[in-house]
Formats: sequence, structure tokens, C-alpha cells
Amino acid sequence: MGIRTYRPYTPGTRERSVADFAEITRSEPEKSLTRSVHRPKGRNNRGVITCRHRGGGHKRLYRIIDFRRDKRNIPAKVAAIEYDPNRNARIALLYYQDGEKRYILCPAGLTVGTTVIAGEDSPFEVGNALPLGSMPLGTTVHNVELVPGKGGQIVRAAGASAQIVAKEGDFVTLRLPSTEVRMVRRECYATIGAVGNAESRNISLGKAGRKRWLGRRPEVRGSVMNPVDHPHGGGEGRAPIGRSGPVTPWGKPALGMKTRKKKKASNALIVRRRRRTSKRGRGGRES
Repeated sequence: MGIRTYRPYTPGTRERSVADFAEITRSEPEKSLTRSVHRPKGRNNRGVITCRHRGGGHKRLYRIIDFRRDKRNIPAKVAAIEYDPNRNARIALLYYQDGEKRYILCPAGLTVGTTVIAGEDSPFEVGNALPLGSMPLGTTVHNVELVPGKGGQIVRAAGASAQIVAKEGDFVTLRLPSTEVRMVRRECYATIGAVGNAESRNISLGKAGRKRWLGRRPEVRGSVMNPVDHPHGGGEGRAPIGRSGPVTPWGKPALGMKTRKKKKASNALIVRRRRRTSKRGRGGRES
């Protein structure tokens, strides 16, 4: 994948960049593997906004992805690599020998015509899915299961990969993209390789309207609101927060406050926490 930039012939193209889509080999999705999805736009069953800054955006058709890779020991041929509007990774269309078709996340380096397979005795090649316990130390994986048979839940974003660093008893230790080191049961499946389209993080949208196309509405700083609208609001001119620290619109601490439950069952499986990001300074965005 490459990044294509524009000459600044309008204000919106001055900083705009897009993917060149060089790896895409098919423009229309497989009809049998798509379905329509209602987009709630951040609202609950009563129509009340429970997640701000969502709504609008281009209509999407959902592609059904095989995160389980539960079609074991049956080879499949990569028929096409396609764009998916629901994620920043590319997807690969597989044709199995028994005639079934499925989508999987496209790993980096996977090309049309390649044969992939899932199973305990599968070869160690990019795109093949195996139990974590069957892989050697140092293997790079993605689409990792947390519960055997449930399907991959983590390491699915474009360019993401985890590494097997240790094996002990019933567990395999992984180093995740967030730098967290965590144990996962050895019978959980994962796919070899890193997710493709890694350069998607370098794309610059270039203008506010392009964010709207993605279904994201504008964020407004609390400090420019009225006191009735936000705890940071009010005052004359550029007023400070007026509290001991930044808070959400509902008064809960924000920007650096840990929100993970202290009694979460999976806490015992985390060997080392992820590296915390530094708090935003005075010029940072407020909730």
C-alpha cells in the first residue's frame, strides 16, 4: 500500500492524503457475504444520545468476516483482496475446496492465488490459523481469540500484530500492540502474520467534511460552553477549568483517569500493564 497526496488546488486538498488502493483486486463485494446493518448514530433504544459525536456518514454494507477460522484442515485459495468500509484493514476473499466462500482479514504479504489453511497441523505461513500452543516462540500473530472457539477479538486493526514471548502450562504469553503483556489459553486460535494496510495511520483527512463522511460529528471544547452545558464552561474570556482537574460533561474525572474495573476477572492474566500515555497539556483537547 502507498499514500497518495494532492497538490493544494483547494484548501481541502492542501493536507489531504489517500490510500492508493494498489493492493485492491476487486471493487464489488461478494453478495452472499454482505448484510445491511442499522447504524444507531450514538442513540439507545429510546432515541437518547448515549455516545456523543456520532451520526451521518456514508451508507455502508457490512461484510461478514470469518474471525473464528473454524473451517479446519480444508485449503482455501485467495480469490481477491477487497476494500472494507467498516474497518481500516483490507479483507481477503477465500474460495474453499468444498465450494464455500468466506472473508478474512488480509495479512501483510498475502497475495491473490495463495493457499491458506486453518488447523493444528497447518504450516507456519502467513494467513494460516493455528492454536497459540502450536506456534513457536517469537511468532507474529493477529486476530487472536480470548475464549476458545469464540473467534478473534484482539489485534485486528490495520498494521497490528502481537508476538508470542513465552509458554507455560495451559497459557501462552503475548506482547500486544499496546505494549501490554498478557496470557491467553494455548488452545485459542490466532492467524500468523501482521494485519496489512499498515500505512493507513499516516493518512491525513485534510478537511472536516471528510470526517463527517466517516460518521463523526464535531467535538466542541467544554471551555467554550456555558456553565449549564459543561463543568468547564463559563467565565470571562479564556477562563481556566476552575476545578482540581479536567472532567467529563457529567463531572467524572477525565484525561488520564483509569476506567478499567479493579475486580475484572481477566486482571489475573495480565503480566504487565500497557504503557500509559502522558496527560494532555493545557493546550490539549478537553472533554
